[in-house]
Amino acid sequence: MSMLRPSAKSVSNLMRMVGSSCTCPAHTALGTTHVHGPKCSHRRASAQTPRSEYAFEMATSTVRVGAGATREIGMDLANLKAKRVMVFTDPNIAKLQPLQTVVEALDRARVKYTVYKDVRVEPSDTSFQAAIDAARAYGPDAFVAVGGGSTIDTAKAANLYTVFGDAHLLDFVNAPLGRGRAVDRPLLPLIAVPTTAGTGSECTGSAIFDLKSKGAKTGIADRALKPMLGIIDPLNTRSMPMQVRLASGLDVLCHAIESYTAIPYHMRGPAPENPLLRPAYQGANPISDIWSSHALRMVAKALPRAIADPEDIDAQDTMTLAAAYAGIGFGNGGVHLMHGCSYGISGLNRSYQHPDYPTEHALCPHGISVAVTSPAVAEFTASMNPDRHLEIASVLGADVTNAKREDAGIVLGDALRRFLQGLGVPNGIAAFGYSTSDIGALVESILPQHRVLKLSPRQTGAEQIASILERSLKNY
Repeated sequence: MSMLRPSAKSVSNLMRMVGSSCTCPAHTALGTTHVHGPKCSHRRASAQTPRSEYAFEMATSTVRVGAGATREIGMDLANLKAKRVMVFTDPNIAKLQPLQTVVEALDRARVKYTVYKDVRVEPSDTSFQAAIDAARAYGPDAFVAVGGGSTIDTAKAANLYTVFGDAHLLDFVNAPLGRGRAVDRPLLPLIAVPTTAGTGSECTGSAIFDLKSKGAKTGIADRALKPMLGIIDPLNTRSMPMQVRLASGLDVLCHAIESYTAIPYHMRGPAPENPLLRPAYQGANPISDIWSSHALRMVAKALPRAIADPEDIDAQDTMTLAAAYAGIGFGNGGVHLMHGCSYGISGLNRSYQHPDYPTEHALCPHGISVAVTSPAVAEFTASMNPDRHLEIASVLGADVTNAKREDAGIVLGDALRRFLQGLGVPNGIAAFGYSTSDIGALVESILPQHRVLKLSPRQTGAEQIASILERSLKNY
């Protein structure tokens, strides 16, 4: 008996009727996802439909907090029975007390080591490769990073590519700029000793660098990269120049805001086929929310004090903790458009040199490049979660008593502009030499940042990024 085959028109009508009876994103005309909503009656009907993300993970380094805790690092490495330690630092920190304290601790514990002093502030693919080559040649059994995020990230990369001795640099770099290979075996012990209060790199599995051939910043993101231990010793941040204190503090601020406003983890897309493939940046979730929202409150109070008074030790100590709290938050929740835009802004910088930073190459500090688009980004993302945006505005000092939810973006954008201007942050990306004619090149540099752009709570493409950049040319 022959079977009747429905016509294309009848199938189309049927699909339209199904869509009209269900409001989940997979069936609505305005939907941007093909994953069925949790209450959708058709969710279980098709074995072909990928299961939407249903789980999130909490991963962070062990942290030890306390003034003078750095002196214990020699015993830590002796306890690990390390016999060949490689210590990473930059040329400036190499002359300062934090490195001296580490070296003295290693000497006391009779742990053999070498010091690599050539870390580049705001690392590049070339500086990463030089560090990797040095580590492969030395053959360490443990790593120590003494410095800011640049040093810690460089040590992470050296650790990864020492264990995977035959790997090419791009093998583990985030797709599409790299191959996005997963780290499927343990790395060597890494102890991070941060000397800035900003990146939170002592708590995360990310390593960021400037890929010169593409004119963009990118990185490696895998939980396996996170340090075994982060020693958060506020004594190590005392020597920070004021502009370094400002830039690193702004990074904490944006880590907290972005992870708190990222797309919810269960809306990120389909669940991975293997938990090893679940990204470190998962989207906002109940655990990252706690750390990020608390970090935000700490920064809002402590950063203006730390900038206004170099002798405010309490504010400095609060910022060291805030950096770690935000690191735990964004290390699991992720960041989105502020960081995504920053990678193009700093990556294409050819002449801007920020005060208090090394002068051998053009440099727009990471925290500064992130913060300058924050007002425009907030205005763009607010419609997806106006309550959270108003909450952030309130924390930053705005009166939201009579604010309407539809005005959340304007309210937070203005609050951020006041906050940044009060700290003396450069007035938008025009301050770095960019103009309207550069927007196209910047957009082209930013679009490949899939790892962070996909965590935006609103769908984002070239047009939206261009608009954010245009509105960020001048903030005040």
